[in-house]
Amino acid sequence: MVHAAARTAAKEDATLLVRETVYNELNDHKQHGYWRYWVDAHGPDGTQVEEQVETADGPVGRVLLRNGQRLDAEGEQLEEAKLEELRNSPAEQASKRQAHREDEDRVSRILSLLPDAFVFQDAGMENGVRHLRYTPNAKYAAHTIEAKVFHQLSGDLWIDTRAKRMRQLEGHLNDNVDLGFGVLGRVNKGGWFRMVRRPVAPGEWKTERLEMHMSGRALLFKTIAHETSEVRSGFEQVPPAMTMAQGLEVLEQSVAEREAAWDAGRISPAAWRPERPGGQ
Repeated sequence: MVHAAARTAAKEDATLLVRETVYNELNDHKQHGYWRYWVDAHGPDGTQVEEQVETADGPVGRVLLRNGQRLDAEGEQLEEAKLEELRNSPAEQASKRQAHREDEDRVSRILSLLPDAFVFQDAGMENGVRHLRYTPNAKYAAHTIEAKVFHQLSGDLWIDTRAKRMRQLEGHLNDNVDLGFGVLGRVNKGGWFRMVRRPVAPGEWKTERLEMHMSGRALLFKTIAHETSEVRSGFEQVPPAMTMAQGLEVLEQSVAEREAAWDAGRISPAAWRPERPGGQ
């Protein structure tokens, strides 16, 4: 009886910690600062480094390197044309703004599921970070396709107990997830994701690493293939709530300064790359 009561108290304590952490993450989502950083992305077609600047309407970015090399003339023209279209096209700006809001809303919805959709078990403390293992909560009823897929994950969550902020979240699918009894599609078992976050300023946390590897089949046999492997670094604060046009000015000035350093031989593009955690 005593052991059962202790286990129940530990479970409630872990769930409360997750709930408080999710509250902080969602609150940060509404009141966060704005940053410039590099995105070092790895994919089936190789690697690329993109510089991004956050604005009130979403990040604007420009590719700097592909496979460790500067862009050729054609690549430079494509990047310049992309930014020029964004600067001059209200429709393109509206599309980017809408996509950003949808991404923000999706992240908020998924984070909100954590305290109720899973059962948490304490796996100990690691350098001030509490390690929790989670499995689907059988009592939780998922009402959307997004929630149904997320609810089938199991994995690990690390929380900075002092700040009550999410340090790392990992999950994997142990079984196939059929959507609409298999009629709408299926997400294959074996898919997994990892998100690592770190503080970049007092009270400010950013995603440092994001990996997602999911596959399956959607309606009418369309293939689902989501492969993401990104590391973000070099965080520098920029003026808050800039317009997209203002963000483009900051981005282009920063890119011009870096390219001038490359041209002058002060930095070698082949040797330069954003730092990756653990020297990876």
